[in-house]
Amino acid sequence: MATTSTANTTTKLQTSADHHAQYVTTSLWRETLKHILRNRSAVIGLTIIGILVATALLADVIAPHDPLQSMIGRPEYAGLGRLPGKDPCIHLLGCALEEPQHFMGLDLNARDMFSRIVHGARVSLVVGFTSVTFAILTGSLLGMVAGYAGGWIDNLIMRSMDVLLAFPSLLLAIAIVTVLGPGLQNALLAIALVSVPVYARLARASVLSIKEEDYVTANQALGASPARTLFIQILPNAITPLIVQGTLGVGTAVLDAAALSFLGLGAQPPTPEWGAILSEGRNYVFTSPHLVFFPGLAIMTTVLGFNLLGDGLRDALDPRLNRS
Repeated sequence: MATTSTANTTTKLQTSADHHAQYVTTSLWRETLKHILRNRSAVIGLTIIGILVATALLADVIAPHDPLQSMIGRPEYAGLGRLPGKDPCIHLLGCALEEPQHFMGLDLNARDMFSRIVHGARVSLVVGFTSVTFAILTGSLLGMVAGYAGGWIDNLIMRSMDVLLAFPSLLLAIAIVTVLGPGLQNALLAIALVSVPVYARLARASVLSIKEEDYVTANQALGASPARTLFIQILPNAITPLIVQGTLGVGTAVLDAAALSFLGLGAQPPTPEWGAILSEGRNYVFTSPHLVFFPGLAIMTTVLGFNLLGDGLRDALDPRLNRS
């Protein structure tokens, strides 16, 4: 009877500790959202990202043309002269009404640039979110195991991460894609792999500081398993820097994907990816500047949006800041 009573008491104490950890985490994110909405930069970043996500989801509705369809040979373009690289035509800004309207002009294959930029948002955001999600999951797991286990496991994992960090991330991504072969999927995998060490180091640092807290020690004393302690008690309190870094990492992933596609190692023609679109028009920057201006603007705006949101998240989650 005494043994059963002790086991029941231990279970109740563990359940109470878990509920307390979940309550603290919920309160933290509620306060974080409140502080984010008070941060002007974060609100601007959220607005930009919201517009980009809506554009990606509604690309088929927003785009007036098929992004892969050339306008050459279509009857409504007869007699308009040379179509490849044609400048933007907006009727409200004085373009002749008899000419078909193209907000961002035509590319070198006479495809609608606006439609390609809109669909490019879908490609770039998928690459950004997918690669960062993979990097966070893999890196966090490795870092948490290394920080909690210590000893030779810690040394083995972190020395492997140090080897990856010794190479410039973009050059390492180029090397990986060169080995695997050009393509969007291989580029996504390469971007994710070179990002893993960053999240592993962050997760390890967080675990090393949190596992010494009194509530973790008490949970271990009650007989909680290492997995339960790590994922129920430590993870909710270690996830904050990972979320901030992940937000910033999406912008970096979009930029790296554009760089790989610009070099011909990422998205392959005719996929409407911003870096590939920029690469196609790079030799016509002076004669047809719209070929490089619009994809470059899309990349810049996306990276800016995630950077602003990441800075806002960092400020909102930093308890040392005075928010009075």
